[in-house]
Amino acid sequence: MSIDPAGRVARSTARPHSETRRHAPIRTFLHTDDGVTIDSVYDPPSFVYDTSAPPSRIPVFVIAHGFTGDVDRPHVRRVAEAFARYGAVVTFSFRGHGASGGRSTVGDREVLDLAAAVAWARELGHTRVATVGFSMGGSVVLRHAALYRQEHAGRTQAHSDAVVSVSAPARWYYRGTAPMRRVHWLITRPEGRLVGRYGFRTRIHHRDWDPVPLSPVEAVPKIAPTPLLIVHGDRDGYFPLDHPRMLAQAAGDHADLWIEPMGHAEHAADDELLGRIGDWAVTAGG
Repeated sequence: MSIDPAGRVARSTARPHSETRRHAPIRTFLHTDDGVTIDSVYDPPSFVYDTSAPPSRIPVFVIAHGFTGDVDRPHVRRVAEAFARYGAVVTFSFRGHGASGGRSTVGDREVLDLAAAVAWARELGHTRVATVGFSMGGSVVLRHAALYRQEHAGRTQAHSDAVVSVSAPARWYYRGTAPMRRVHWLITRPEGRLVGRYGFRTRIHHRDWDPVPLSPVEAVPKIAPTPLLIVHGDRDGYFPLDHPRMLAQAAGDHADLWIEPMGHAEHAADDELLGRIGDWAVTAGG
């Protein structure tokens, strides 16, 4: 495991390109294995490698947003625009969020939503897929990578070739900070779920987990040999630094840990950091 407090790695030869032309995005509803419709957007890259290059030569980033986000939120669109300088981008709204169907299970069955998005990216011709998740989405990309391994690619085509988890928890039911106590009120209380529905466009399932899903810290040892990057802010108000350190320790030598001077998730990740993540993912994903 390599740890760099500044989060810096050697730059690859893959550089962001200046925008020359941009094809129209594709918007559709995907269907998960359990029948939920997922609002999804495909953005071609904002550069042109070669006008005759097939999608198989262009990496794709599949973005898993945080709790109460959705595909149309400005902070999600900003992330998509940043990664479009390095490859194509698939964004989607988790179940219960935005225009997607179903109700949020706050990181449990959302793995099926991400699997549908990754499979769609591969159907579009991309052979190198990097999954990048933030906060709740950060826990989902870890569990997805553990559950959808490349050896099952012939069956699912939903595996990832590189994984980036930003501001993710290491363990479930954490209530050690005031923001997380507010999140638990939103999830567990009827009045909180009403606030989620009408205040955040997020429909939250009323049932408890049964069974409790694999936790992020239990998932990371199962991700190897897929390259893994764990990014966390030293001023994160939701999850303190013991969370990323637990994840990195459990992951072992195949993971990189970046402790960044930032707060929490998409809102705190500036363009410079997103650029370094994009460069890392392109290099790590082959």
